[in-house]
Amino acid sequence: MDRQQGKPGPLQGNSAEHERPVERESKPEPITKDNNISTEESLLEQILDRNNLNDAFRRVRDNGGAPGIDGMNVDEELLEYLKENKDLFIEQIRNRKYKPSPVRRVYIPKDFSIEKRPLGIPTGTDRVFQQAIANILEEIYDPTFSDNSFGFRPNRGTHKALWRIQKFVDQGFKYAVCLDIEKFFDTVNHSKLIQVLSEQVDDGDVISLIHKFLKAGVVDKGNFVKSTQGMPQGGPLSPILSNILLDKLDKELERRGHKFVRYADDCLILCKSRNAALRTMQSIIKFIEKKLHLKVNKDKSKVCHINDVKYLGYGFYIYDGKCKFRVHPKSVKKFKDKVRQLTKRNSALSYEQTQKSLNKFIKGWMGYFYLANNISLFTKLDAWIRRRIRQLFWKRWKRPRTKYGNLRKLGLKHGDAVRLATSRKGYWCLSKTPQMHRALDNLTLVDIGFTNLLSTYESVRDNARKKIKKLLEAKTGKRFKLVC
Repeated sequence: MDRQQGKPGPLQGNSAEHERPVERESKPEPITKDNNISTEESLLEQILDRNNLNDAFRRVRDNGGAPGIDGMNVDEELLEYLKENKDLFIEQIRNRKYKPSPVRRVYIPKDFSIEKRPLGIPTGTDRVFQQAIANILEEIYDPTFSDNSFGFRPNRGTHKALWRIQKFVDQGFKYAVCLDIEKFFDTVNHSKLIQVLSEQVDDGDVISLIHKFLKAGVVDKGNFVKSTQGMPQGGPLSPILSNILLDKLDKELERRGHKFVRYADDCLILCKSRNAALRTMQSIIKFIEKKLHLKVNKDKSKVCHINDVKYLGYGFYIYDGKCKFRVHPKSVKKFKDKVRQLTKRNSALSYEQTQKSLNKFIKGWMGYFYLANNISLFTKLDAWIRRRIRQLFWKRWKRPRTKYGNLRKLGLKHGDAVRLATSRKGYWCLSKTPQMHRALDNLTLVDIGFTNLLSTYESVRDNARKKIKKLLEAKTGKRFKLVC
């Protein structure tokens, strides 16, 4: 964003079951203009620091995304615009005269629901300054966040959250309180959020700037709508602000001595009995609604055994007294819906494009679900996917003569090729015939370039074990042997 040396820079224990009170921690000392995290600069000046702004621009550019209401893409076009106007924007921010643009409302489908999830897309300029604020707030707040919070935090993620749940269940906490905060990002109380921020950030300029981003408004189908509550999903600032607010919930759960895991607004509290879980749910709902001014969806919030929990796409089960992972049935349905979309018979994509898209999706999906102990499921899904591929080939061969010729090339005998090529049965039915299995057998599909779940699963698991082994050796200085 600035020029350097002539070159432009890119811009619970048992006691928790009875809600045992524990002495509250003292409030953290505020970060003031005279008491900063690292330097004597005010917090605002740290946000506006050249290096921080350049880093913010790089992150925004790397994340990509759709343009805001100004239609400007986050690439070289935005870079040139910021080079020309950065001094003006920085001066406006210092003088509290900067006015963020409204976010552009877009809707994306919700899983297994006819409803759609609203997103708010800020302009590229606003995104850069939001990211610059988020960078500094992360340095201040992340060290103070709960160890059981995993969403939107560096060096954490869904797999670590799942391992923490596994650890708690292995300790005997097998009943879960599944909390559903209703439309969290759309219903955040601005006053409460600013109050929580002000407890630790005592720089009025920064608080004012954040408040302006919260109240910037929304353009929905060409109509401007005021923002009186909530913070739009889609901007770089929302994740850190959500963690700052919900850290109050984390601290309350820690004060009560509960075992819990939170990933963004998805919170799972684990107890040793169903009655304890019911008591916990009733009391914690009161805290959320009265102290944080959020609404809990009581119809979706529930108490259940760990076997019935769906969290971050995973399900759980207990085998030989140990918690194991599985792919939740809803995640399996979502997977199959996506494969159906990628292998549609009327798709205009070529074989190569279909193969590339399908392989990319399978590798990404298995890269996430490799923790699951579901070899039998993956084997069944592989067979189903191969049948989808055979059906696709059969549809695209179209004419009987073409079908016959391709079947012969693939090694099928004359009689079998004739019977299959002239059959009037449907594509899906014929894709399961022994003749199609011999013509396009598993090895042939692999040779063509199609990947499969089971081999990807074994590869990802093996790489993960090697990575963990390497980390353990680096941490302890001892050598470990891979057992499985």
